[in-house]
Amino acid sequence: MKYCMKNIAIFILVITILNETQFAQNQSPDKETVLKAIVETSNFTAFTLLDEHGKSKCDYNLTEGKWYEYEPPWHTGQVINALVESYKITKNKKYLDEAIRAGNWWTSLLITDHPVLKGMLRAIHGDGNDNIIFATVSDGTPGLFNLSKTTGDKKYAEVATSAGKWMLRNMYVPEQGVFYDAVDPKTGEVLKENSPFWPDKKEQTLYDVSRPNNEGSLFKDMYEFTKNEEFKKVFIDLCESLVQKQDQYGLWMDFTPNHKEDGSFHPRFNLWYAESLIEGFDLTGDRRYLDAAAKTLRTYLKAMRKDGTFFYVNYIDGRYNENSVTGSATAFCGILAIRLVKNGYEEFKESIELSIKWILKNRFSADHPDPNLRSSVIDTRTRSRQGKIWLTQRDVGTSFGLRFMCDYYNYKFN
Repeated sequence: MKYCMKNIAIFILVITILNETQFAQNQSPDKETVLKAIVETSNFTAFTLLDEHGKSKCDYNLTEGKWYEYEPPWHTGQVINALVESYKITKNKKYLDEAIRAGNWWTSLLITDHPVLKGMLRAIHGDGNDNIIFATVSDGTPGLFNLSKTTGDKKYAEVATSAGKWMLRNMYVPEQGVFYDAVDPKTGEVLKENSPFWPDKKEQTLYDVSRPNNEGSLFKDMYEFTKNEEFKKVFIDLCESLVQKQDQYGLWMDFTPNHKEDGSFHPRFNLWYAESLIEGFDLTGDRRYLDAAAKTLRTYLKAMRKDGTFFYVNYIDGRYNENSVTGSATAFCGILAIRLVKNGYEEFKESIELSIKWILKNRFSADHPDPNLRSSVIDTRTRSRQGKIWLTQRDVGTSFGLRFMCDYYNYKFN
């Protein structure tokens, strides 16, 4: 099975590097090349990736030719953010219209008729976890605040703020700098003793059922939207919690979806926390937050292959598993590198170019025979489920890839 999965990963890399753009080893892409890729990827994102309700279709099973939902509120939030950024560059109103349609679906999840959950978002994780998850809400919200700023319609930010208020009232453990992860959508009970992420773990501690949960910088956005100082304090306290809990590798191995037992870390989880720390610097000017974010990025760049490829499973001792290729991590590293370079971390300049070359090369072609793949950024996930290989192309490669291309365009050409 190990060799079969490895061969599948190699096969996918070979057949999907279809974009004809080629770069010399030391040559950066020009403005026209990046803009063309932004438009092609935006067309896929806006007109294929969103379903008839406005939510992301999420995971495309390559062997079945079918879409499967996976944490749609979170994934849809990423799509919204990317489309809004694309609209700012291209001025294509259709991209903003689709972001609005997705935002309307997202806000439709607001709970208005439950005696306990009123004001919260029905952000069900899915894929066997039928609970409302904190990070499914919080890291889905940047696109909603971005959408409100861009359109002038406050309802998107208001719904995100409403959910944030509920979670602050019911899920916060301030003395530990963490929020509980999960809520039962039927009863409204916050799960404080047993995590749905560890169904087979008999003895669970606070860190099994909670996390710093600062991804998405929700409380910073809530503060800037409402000017309520309480939200600012919560956000800064979470940034402090992240600094305190970060290990020597710049990671947060105590928390899922990292696996401290075997030393493997998630391809995006730690980057989300690093991104929130950069937001913390923007709010406070405290360079400790930048230093902590840079520490995270250094570890991720060590895990990145020399050609820019990032695999889904990596270990702190340098090992990695080649069965899944995670373009979203390559893009996310580029997003953070741009922000850190702008704040004086020149060491990351070359990695920005490595990330953009990889993203531009590793997209499905715009005329691919399968319309469910056209111009999407490679992000594969290979698993064995019910006796068969479950091979998917995930939407996150495209949403993060598009967002990174927009950031790169502004970084280089504006």
